[in-house]
Amino acid sequence: MHTAPDRTILISGASIAGPALAYWLHRYGFEVTVVEKAGAIRGGGYPIDIRGTALDVVTRMGLLPRLRAAHVDSREITFVGADGGPVGSVRPEVITGGVEGRDLEVRRGDLADALHDTVRQDVEFLFDDSIATLHDHDGGVDVTFRGGARRTFGLVIGADGLHSHTRRLAFGPEEDYHRYLGYCFAGFTMPNHLGLSREAMMWNVPGRAAALYAVGAGEQVHAFLNFVRPEPPVDAFRDPDAQRELVAAVFADAGWEIPRMVAALRTADDLFFDTISQIRMPRWSTGRVALAGDAAHAPSFLSGQGSSIALVGAYVLAGELASHGSHIAAYAAYAAYAAYEDRTREFVKLNQDLATAGGAGVLPRTADELALRNRALRDPARLPGDQGRSAHSALVLPDYAR
Repeated sequence: MHTAPDRTILISGASIAGPALAYWLHRYGFEVTVVEKAGAIRGGGYPIDIRGTALDVVTRMGLLPRLRAAHVDSREITFVGADGGPVGSVRPEVITGGVEGRDLEVRRGDLADALHDTVRQDVEFLFDDSIATLHDHDGGVDVTFRGGARRTFGLVIGADGLHSHTRRLAFGPEEDYHRYLGYCFAGFTMPNHLGLSREAMMWNVPGRAAALYAVGAGEQVHAFLNFVRPEPPVDAFRDPDAQRELVAAVFADAGWEIPRMVAALRTADDLFFDTISQIRMPRWSTGRVALAGDAAHAPSFLSGQGSSIALVGAYVLAGELASHGSHIAAYAAYAAYAAYEDRTREFVKLNQDLATAGGAGVLPRTADELALRNRALRDPARLPGDQGRSAHSALVLPDYAR
């Protein structure tokens, strides 16, 4: 007969949702193990936003001063046309729906490090490993790790991102839940030839966009090349050379800084290529296995809310598990998972919908959409910021026993 310690939980993924969930679960007395396929917490990365309800989460974690000190404070987005001529400039909050002076923008690595530091002494981390197999039964979940170890946990929670392996093992193929939004993107870093500082520049023609984003006044900028494509380029997903050639071909005739960006793309050692997509699932749990963060409900970067809803979901999931019993009996876990979905699903939906409601603002597909966006830049009240602001704070955090 299989047995499992009453309060052991395995979390797959150590980016944002995973360590946040580990913090709250440890605080409520659970024994937590986090497995991460990378060899360490991943540093660097492009900046992410923490807004609305998520600010309440990091405040309750005691992280607000540290994250406020790491705040990037981007000050301007300048839009340019096909020839590089200026179209208009706005504060970032006008596009994102953020609240100037309240919301946070931090490097993804800074947030990941801060979350990890809150639990590194209290939680078991298994780096350079991952889940190979899961067997869910009455006594717990038997896990075989890629490194060969075998253990049994009371619950398993997948917090391993858009392309979650845990989700595939427990729920089936990604394509059953993957919602492609019709865009692809390539991100990488390159020299800051324009001398940008705490600002972004975005070039648009119908169906194509390029952005240069300077977090500070450093020598490097984050570069993004985005384009419309009716079907995902499946053949390029596992072939970086094919990705480089595809993006270079799409932008072959482009002006402004694009030739320099394509040249940097060809030699970048940090290229990240993917589709702009969401995960939409009818349920976020099955048996003793549940999902959190992007693994459950990735909203895509067009929403600007991936990290924020991951933080909120982690808080609620841990609180519901703590509220539904002192031990991980199957019936208590199922009830906790149901309550977690009940409390957060509408909040998640509102924030996912921001990606499709506001996408044309930064990635217009057609000449008409581009003209509409450019007119809106002259009257920022017509940009979609207010809609985002209400979605960001649409959930009031419950108070759980501490």
